[in-house]
Amino acid sequence: MSFGDWLFSLFDGLGPEWVLLCICLLFLLDAILIPTLPEVFFIMGFDRQPTVLFGGELLLAAIIGELIGIFSLYYVVKHIRVPKRISKIADKYVNFLIVSDEKALLMNRIAPMIPFAGAFIALIESWDPKKCVFYIVTGCILKYGAILLASGFFYTFFTGRMAQQVMLVFIIAVIVVSFIASYVKKKRSGLEG
Repeated sequence: MSFGDWLFSLFDGLGPEWVLLCICLLFLLDAILIPTLPEVFFIMGFDRQPTVLFGGELLLAAIIGELIGIFSLYYVVKHIRVPKRISKIADKYVNFLIVSDEKALLMNRIAPMIPFAGAFIALIESWDPKKCVFYIVTGCILKYGAILLASGFFYTFFTGRMAQQVMLVFIIAVIVVSFIASYVKKKRSGLEG
C-alpha cells in the first residue's frame, strides 16, 4: 500500500456526516494551534463522495471549523492579560506585510504569514473582527473552492486511483507554493535574516 493509498483509506468506512465532522475538527485544530495540513484532509474527504453537493458541505464544514478555531483563540487571547509589548510586536509584524489590515487574512490563504490568526485579531486593535470574518470566509471559499473545482476536473478525466494520486500531488504543490510565497514575502519585508 502506497502512502497516498494509506492517506485516502483514513476515511474508509466513515459515513458522509462523520467525514464532515472530521474535516470541521481538523480545520478547528489547525486554526487554534495544531498544524494539520487541512488541504490534504479536505481533498481526502471529497474523495469519499466526489459530488457537488458533498463538496459544498465540505466547504461549509471547513469554514465553520476555521471560524470556531480562530475565534476560540481570539476569545482566549482577549480574556487573558497580554503584555502591551506583545501587542506592539504583533502590530509591528503585521505592518511589515504588504497588506497590513484585515485583508492580510485573505492573503494568508496564499502565503501563510500570520500564524495563530485568532491571536492577531485579538491583539491588533485596529482590526475589526467582523471584517476578519468576511476575509476568512472569502479566503476559504476561494482556496477550497478552487481545490474542489480542480478535484472535480481530475475525477472527471482520470480513474479513481489516478485521480487520488493527481489530487495528492496537486495539494502538496499548493502547500509547497504557499510556503515558498510566504518565504519570499518575508524576505522582501525584511522579516528574515
